[in-house]
Amino acid sequence: MDKKANIGLIGLAVMGENLVLNMESKGYTVAVYNRTTEKVDKFINGRGAGKNFIGTHSIEELVESLERPRKVMMLVKAGAAVDALIDQIIPYLEEGDIIIDGGNSHYPDSIRRTKYVEEKGFLYVGSGVSGGEEGALTGPSLMPGGSDKAWPFIKDIFQNISAKVENDVPCCDWVGQDGAGHFVKMVHNGIEYGDMQLISEAYHIMKDYVGLSHDEMYEIFDEWNKGDLDSYLIEITRDIMGYKEDGQPLVENILDAAGQKGTGKWTGISALDLGVPLTLIGESVFARCLSAQKEERVEASKILGSPIKKYDGDKKQFVKYIKDALFASKIVSYAQGYVLMREAAKENNWDLNYGGIALMWRGGCIIRSVFLGKIKDAFDNNPELPNLLLDPYFKEKINDAIEGWRQVVAHSVLSGIPVPTFSSALSYFDGYRTEKLPANLLQAQRDYFGAHTYERVDKPRGEYFHTNWTGRGGDTASTTYDV
Repeated sequence: MDKKANIGLIGLAVMGENLVLNMESKGYTVAVYNRTTEKVDKFINGRGAGKNFIGTHSIEELVESLERPRKVMMLVKAGAAVDALIDQIIPYLEEGDIIIDGGNSHYPDSIRRTKYVEEKGFLYVGSGVSGGEEGALTGPSLMPGGSDKAWPFIKDIFQNISAKVENDVPCCDWVGQDGAGHFVKMVHNGIEYGDMQLISEAYHIMKDYVGLSHDEMYEIFDEWNKGDLDSYLIEITRDIMGYKEDGQPLVENILDAAGQKGTGKWTGISALDLGVPLTLIGESVFARCLSAQKEERVEASKILGSPIKKYDGDKKQFVKYIKDALFASKIVSYAQGYVLMREAAKENNWDLNYGGIALMWRGGCIIRSVFLGKIKDAFDNNPELPNLLLDPYFKEKINDAIEGWRQVVAHSVLSGIPVPTFSSALSYFDGYRTEKLPANLLQAQRDYFGAHTYERVDKPRGEYFHTNWTGRGGDTASTTYDV
């Protein structure tokens, strides 16, 4: 074979097919392979006809068709299939060749795989890819991490095919070592869960409490998409509100049982492991779980009832309150996500560029929004910023929104509308700014029943004390606790 491909891709499903079309449109020759080889032929003779693709029918043929250092990208289902495919690819590689996983792999797997592949003399990249079918074709957000030495060889391809924002800046840069890329993608997906649930709660309140029509909500989401809330998810929500089937809103004929693929759950588990209060994203995952219990909820509504009191005040003013609650809660969600990334970076010795991550999310991905530019500004102004809530811009925005935020949560609770993410965001905000929380009582309780010890406000941090609360206990205390 005379002509060599610049990169090879395994997995011609929706994302893989659109991604290679994107690569070819930017001037690259791409070798393609799929386990079901009929898909290769169908693609080469269909969407790929007359273009710079090399169709292959085995992994060996794919690898042999690539220029050195060979770059083999996998877009297959996360989990055991990735490990199996790596072992099938490795026998045909030479030192310095690169394996790239562009699927939604769990970041601990990418940490393990980077070590495994590097020990065999090759390079490994675990890259988040966000933007769905459209993004893959026209420009996704790409979050590569893994073997640092691989970046110079894939940089041009990745940045050329990625989405671009102001001044043609690519929504792609090197994230960090081993599993950093897939960790950042995981957090992106967790934030996506939060954004979607927040918007859904706003819709629920407007429809069932305020009593707005879908046409009215269409206009509201359209207006919101021109200001601080300008984002892809607000844009598509507007479109959904306006989409009708036989003259009726299609959204009301869709079953209220949400699915999920696991990245939101992984984000919550990581937060628990690292001791980060990722409350909003956690509630958004649980909200999907509760929605999935559709049949049980229907029966419960018959027994427990589900009346919702209707709003009888100024609708225009309350819609403004909902907008404030949505924006303030969104700030909390991203603040929590960034705290999680900071703690993970400490744990895994990653050097994450937080402003750069916001820029990578600024275009191409599902959570793309104007809002992310403000996050980049915050970290440009203070790279060591511990929490976005402390940035002057976001502090001011929260202060402007707080009254409406509280009104929405209070009205929703009193009227019987569940608002798990609005309310958890508000509780986090109030907790974060509270100088003294009731955890002193918690520590007293723990010491009372388990001799777990406590620290004192009148003594230096790091000194631990135990009290014989009943007079029947001894002086022996348990080990100190983790904070």
